[in-house]
Amino acid sequence: MSSEALLEDDPTPLIACTISRDVQNFDLLIEDMETELGEAWGDLSFEDARQFFRQPESGALKFVAIALDHEDESHLALIADLVKSAKAQDVKVILIADEVSPMALHQLLQLGAEDFIPYPLPEDALHDAIERLDAPQKVAAVDFVEATAAPQAQLQSGANGIILPVQSMAGGAGATTIAVNLAWELATIEKKGPQPRVLLIDFNLQFGSVSTYLDLPRREAVYELLSPSDEIDDDLFKGALLNFNDKMSVLTSPAEILPLDFIEAQDVERLLEKARSHFDYVIVDMPATLVSWTETVLNASEFYFAPITLDLRSAQNILRLRNTLKAEELPFEKLRFLLNFAPKGIDMSAKARIKRMAENLEIAIDVQFPDGGRPVREACDQGVPLGIEATKNPLRKEIHKLAASIHARQTEQLEAAQ
Repeated sequence: MSSEALLEDDPTPLIACTISRDVQNFDLLIEDMETELGEAWGDLSFEDARQFFRQPESGALKFVAIALDHEDESHLALIADLVKSAKAQDVKVILIADEVSPMALHQLLQLGAEDFIPYPLPEDALHDAIERLDAPQKVAAVDFVEATAAPQAQLQSGANGIILPVQSMAGGAGATTIAVNLAWELATIEKKGPQPRVLLIDFNLQFGSVSTYLDLPRREAVYELLSPSDEIDDDLFKGALLNFNDKMSVLTSPAEILPLDFIEAQDVERLLEKARSHFDYVIVDMPATLVSWTETVLNASEFYFAPITLDLRSAQNILRLRNTLKAEELPFEKLRFLLNFAPKGIDMSAKARIKRMAENLEIAIDVQFPDGGRPVREACDQGVPLGIEATKNPLRKEIHKLAASIHARQTEQLEAAQ
């Protein structure tokens, strides 16, 4: 579809269009647009788009996909105007970004762009983004509101906490469910006396769901805390945290979808040090992919929990991760493998498979979590930990045992050091 056709009457109703300096630089976007929309889309240059949005018929579009790369950052003001013009016509905006700086992306997202997809486009990413456009208001009302009424966390100094990251070895292994419930169990582990100070951090900057699992809003202050800086003061740190049930503190993922390289290793290191100075336990829900600062979190951690499932995907990913860490001389021995959805004890063939998996990969499977079933999904949807919603659930009981063993070990070490 040519630019001229968009600016003139066209017999084919247009649902969307791409806007770019040269759409031929984004051939994968062309393929995906054709797959999703057939002939019902067009293409505009930046200058043509400015003229197009002056026409009332531009409001008939469902969305525009603005594609830009690092060369387009010199024209960021023009692109920002296009985002604002689209929003004025009630047209949704998806950003397609190829090596664009995090600050430029943030500026465009702040102006109202609904979604961001990195280029080259991941498989089905455009399809999923278009589907998300159908109910943006529902998402905004639940997750992306400013936390003006949410209780702030209270900070106490003098801690020397430990870092406990959780990162799935395969999709669907349940890292966020484990991280949320482990944090809650640690925060409520003591039957008498003061409870440990616990912070749960959601480092999945794009699609983190800790806020959903705890029914907490996302705050603009999170972006400010994660933005590059030379230091993190207590007021900035405290302003980004939320209090959950007066038991633990939570740092949610940002309101906007940010690239994973928005934060750098030194920023993560400063944040973790600040967290350790105020909390006894810092649970970190990691993104599913390795990033430039994964090494920083791994080196800072006491243990690095790796939920897995009993399948070939997990086995292959463990092997690849082990080879990568050993090649970089990083501490693979810090990983603690947690088998989620473990078969029931009477399944003898499954026990043999678990044993063979551990032996072939030369790892120890430290904990086996049973399938908690529907109560787990319901607790996540309702935004409460299993320790509140389903105390007798078998998954909750095993996570509680893990938390108790961690706390007992830490208590022994602190007493030995005194």
